[in-house]
Amino acid sequence: MILPGCAFAQGLAIRGFLVKDIPAEQKLEEQAQAAPSPARLRRYMEFMSGEPHNAGSSRSKAVAEYILGSFKEWGLDAHIEQFEALMPYPTARQVEVLEPKPYTAKLKEPVVPQDPNSGDAHQLPTYNAYAATGDVTGEVVYVNFGVPDDYEWLDKQGISVKGKIVISRYGKSWRGIKPKVAAEHGAIGCLIYSDPHEDGYFQQDVYPKGPMRPPNGVQRGSVLDMPLYPGDPLSPGWASEAGSKRLSLAEAKTLMKIPVLPLSYADAQPILEQLTGPVVPRDWRGSLPITYHAGPGATRVHLKTDYDWTNKPLYDVIATIPGSEFPDQWIIAGNHHDAWVNGADDPVSGAVALLETARTLATLQKEGWKPRRTIKIAVWDGEEFGLLGSTEWAEKHQDELKRNAIAYLNSDSNSRGWIHISGSHTLEEFATEVAGSIEQPRTTKTLAEYAVHHPATEDPDETESAKKDKTFSIGALGAGSDYVAFLDFLGIASMNEGFGGEAKSGIYHSVYDSIYWYTHFSDTTFVDGKALSQYTALALLRLANTAVLPFELGHFASTVNGYLDEIRDEAKKSGQKLDFATLRKQLDSLKNNGARYDALLDRALMKESLDAGHLSALNTALMRTERVLTRPEGLPNREWYKHQIYAPGFYTGYGVKTLPGIREAVDAKNWPLAQQETEVVEQCLNDLNQVVSEAVNAVSGL
Repeated sequence: MILPGCAFAQGLAIRGFLVKDIPAEQKLEEQAQAAPSPARLRRYMEFMSGEPHNAGSSRSKAVAEYILGSFKEWGLDAHIEQFEALMPYPTARQVEVLEPKPYTAKLKEPVVPQDPNSGDAHQLPTYNAYAATGDVTGEVVYVNFGVPDDYEWLDKQGISVKGKIVISRYGKSWRGIKPKVAAEHGAIGCLIYSDPHEDGYFQQDVYPKGPMRPPNGVQRGSVLDMPLYPGDPLSPGWASEAGSKRLSLAEAKTLMKIPVLPLSYADAQPILEQLTGPVVPRDWRGSLPITYHAGPGATRVHLKTDYDWTNKPLYDVIATIPGSEFPDQWIIAGNHHDAWVNGADDPVSGAVALLETARTLATLQKEGWKPRRTIKIAVWDGEEFGLLGSTEWAEKHQDELKRNAIAYLNSDSNSRGWIHISGSHTLEEFATEVAGSIEQPRTTKTLAEYAVHHPATEDPDETESAKKDKTFSIGALGAGSDYVAFLDFLGIASMNEGFGGEAKSGIYHSVYDSIYWYTHFSDTTFVDGKALSQYTALALLRLANTAVLPFELGHFASTVNGYLDEIRDEAKKSGQKLDFATLRKQLDSLKNNGARYDALLDRALMKESLDAGHLSALNTALMRTERVLTRPEGLPNREWYKHQIYAPGFYTGYGVKTLPGIREAVDAKNWPLAQQETEVVEQCLNDLNQVVSEAVNAVSGL
């Protein structure tokens, strides 16, 4: 529902809309908010997660065709775009403890009688995609989470992993970082296990009694080195289609150099409990009933892996609602449809919400509505392997996307809780405004209010004034879902949104990610899915219908200043003082120019009509605000990543590194590079100020 306390209901502006146009937009949005149906969300999920549908399988194609058929049934212009990519399936998997006490790992998740999908045929085995083929035997070292800091402690103990197999627990960083760092330190193999401390019995009851990972549950997942580039490993920067050029396997920089396999904690314990060597620090200890030692000792493990190393098809489903006035201006929303197994939570819970958004817009279209700008709804394939479908599509259409794309909205899995949004900070005010226009499920608060003031974040010691001063904000985007190609490669303003925080999950990437689990332990009544659908629909409507694109610079300037403070403080720890004076000056100018622009915009939106020529120039300038934050040469040692403000960290994977060129140079204590990267960001901000000056000139003529 549209809340009576919404800004536009009080006669105030929706950013970018002429005041006279607000009543019609309000009526349209009320229709849109009434359309999504929890029952429909469940119906879509029952089909999509009814069988395993990993990318490259015939079932993945069937799910894509189901989505396509739904789009067409609703009257949308839709098609499937097919790509292909290297997607290795496993042909050999073996882990065995040779001594002192032999043990052969099961590498298999047992059927749960209550969950009929846990025994489905055609489940992908437990494995890590893009790990190397290998047959190795060696002593074992426990490396905690397997991040660079963990190896510093091992070095201090005189423990080397060279020539050894490491065992790491899932968590703290993306899984692909763990074998990457292990290989850099000379390890010959890597095992990654799920410790019950992170997502097992330490947190809550295990499945099926509770939502957490049972002893033999395993997290599958890709270990592609995505901080270098996502997408098909053999076609970095260009689309992978039938007949297109390919790198050789030896040339593909994102493939892991050592064999890797994931383990359950039931399979990991017989290895960990036999390790000797020093007892590890307290924060290295999980929740298994053992004393955690670093190793190596006498424990020897044999690890064997092999794969088919073949290209397989990808099926992206694209629906288009053409714009009536500006058909070459695109607003895009996406989610993925492929899963490691059944994937009711990841990704179907988010995909079904996007399907309801598409149906909502199709219903409005049938009733005569036409968006001013073109809306595209995309349901991607191959996300789980490494953002394959979205990256290949973005690389294929990169020239027209750079010309036409206004914004990209992404979602992935969805759960019970409050809305979480990350994205371009030029869209922070827009995201907040939309979140303030929709009711939080099970409450009378708005999404924005509940995200700030929900029971899980209420501090009893906090003063009432401090609680009232809290405001809704968005985070920065790293990696982990399909926005990466749009933001980091093409410089398209992007957001990622979804609900969570009130339901725990331990079934990630396992056979237990089923509709039985989802309807017992997550968004059981699909009302959070309905709210996500409402949020996406309203955001698309506003972006497509607004007169002036709703970008804003004040939040961006303040946020980047905060990033500079963090980097300054980090450099101080090493006794270094970085010169950010010019950067700060550019941000001050940006804040002043942004405030001037906002004042002029407020006045212009009171008019009955706007000058078409100046309006076109204004929106063209606003669209460029994100583009100028990219550089064609990309970031140091990873040219695919063009954005200079946001990127996944080289050693964090999913985790964002803001001002990545500067920050990672400081992390490496490479002070000349830090100064060089500071100058690159200075130029980006200078270019941004020039674009904002163009916007000021254009808005003055409206």
